[in-house]
Amino acid sequence: MGGAAPNGLPGWVTLLRAPNPGPMTLDGTNTWVLRAPGETHGVVIDPGPLDEGHLQRIAGHGPYQFILITHGHHDHVEGAARLSEILGGTAVLAADPAHCVAGEPLDPSEHLGGSGLEVQVLDTPGHTSDSVCFLIDAGKAPVMFTGDTILGRGTTVVAHPDGDLGAYLGSLERLSAYEKVLMLPGHGPSRTDVAALAREYLDHRRERLAQVEAAMAAGARTAEQVVDIVYPDIDPAVRFAAVWSASAQLDYLNHKIGESGTPAGRLDPL
Repeated sequence: MGGAAPNGLPGWVTLLRAPNPGPMTLDGTNTWVLRAPGETHGVVIDPGPLDEGHLQRIAGHGPYQFILITHGHHDHVEGAARLSEILGGTAVLAADPAHCVAGEPLDPSEHLGGSGLEVQVLDTPGHTSDSVCFLIDAGKAPVMFTGDTILGRGTTVVAHPDGDLGAYLGSLERLSAYEKVLMLPGHGPSRTDVAALAREYLDHRRERLAQVEAAMAAGARTAEQVVDIVYPDIDPAVRFAAVWSASAQLDYLNHKIGESGTPAGRLDPL
């Protein structure tokens, strides 16, 4: 699979999209199959949901050295154990040991080699506490696989309490260092520059935090009240996600209030 693919992906990358489209998954979960030119074994990133047809399709592109997980949300990891079983016990590697099969948890500073691929694990918590990204090189130019830390379209949800906005902002700062690196996300299309998109995300989050602070000054005390003010036109089908985000924003701002010496505990993120 050498050279450039017609869809703009590197020739060593294949996209197998899971059949689970929806408001939170966009077109569906992106399962990435990687195989360096001339190599027998590949690597899978995020097998997706427990959908037998999708998992059999992934298995048809095998064999694989290991299966990698960006984070523990079910639309990324639910099918991992079953895929391992179909493949005869291929190791599943994740930051959270609860999602590992026949392998040790990923070290956030780990480098994995073999099968012509160099895999660097980047610790990028925030969307979830166990979120990681993978910087992977097949000998040409590296590619960043971001899971849900940065999406190909729209913005990701940081859902309190597992999601942590302070950690997330730090992760975006880290990703902003990877200039002109192709980004392949867990949902949505590829993007040509992960650093530029990380900076856009940071700007968006800072603007949103300013809006939440203004809502607090106007009397908002709960996530529901923040959503009423900051997200007045939210689609009712995804209002729950806005409440999750507002909870994370209030938690972040409450911590800032506490650190600045202003009495904390006067805002309810729930």
